Amino acid sequence: MKLHTSANLSAALLACCIFLRAAAPAGWFMAGSRPSNYETGTDPEISFGGHTAVYLKAKSESGDASAFGTLMQQFVADQYRGKRVRFSGVVKSDQVKDWAGLWMRIDKGSTVVGFDNMQDRAIKSSSDWTSYSVVLDVPKDATGIAFGILLAGGAGQVWLSNVSFEEVGTDIPVTGSGIGMRRDRPSNLDFEKR
Repeated sequence: MKLHTSANLSAALLACCIFLRAAAPAGWFMAGSRPSNYETGTDPEISFGGHTAVYLKAKSESGDASAFGTLMQQFVADQYRGKRVRFSGVVKSDQVKDWAGLWMRIDKGSTVVGFDNMQDRAIKSSSDWTSYSVVLDVPKDATGIAFGILLAGGAGQVWLSNVSFEEVGTDIPVTGSGIGMRRDRPSNLDFEKR
């Protein structure tokens, strides 16, 4: 019979507390192409302006550039239909080898009708707290909205704090594309825009 010493019990309780803390906050969940390659949780050591910070971290430096993990949430679009919305927060990064960014997606059923993941203005390497936002129009027939923070590749860590989601006016420019949106004329025929 194995005796449980107070040191063993303390170590087990500490491991349990760390495991519980290293979980997605309520209302958020992990997803991505390989979510098991990443970990998340609130960070008791890091905050921004007194606000709690959540982290998203690659578990190992696998260097798998095709993998990504995201801490996200999704909800029905009903109260935001026909409006312009902004998802914003402050992000700190550490040794992000590939890239990271805030992202938002607008869905109409199973079709993506709006998307921005900041890949064209990605967070890379190590940086102090910086404000970022993504802004999209929500069509009148949209069914869902999803947003979060993503970390691509197999190395690095990001922290997210001071998050907001709000309706904004049309004076705030859209940051992403209206995928599948109806256009009134052809565009980028010279392939200069990327």
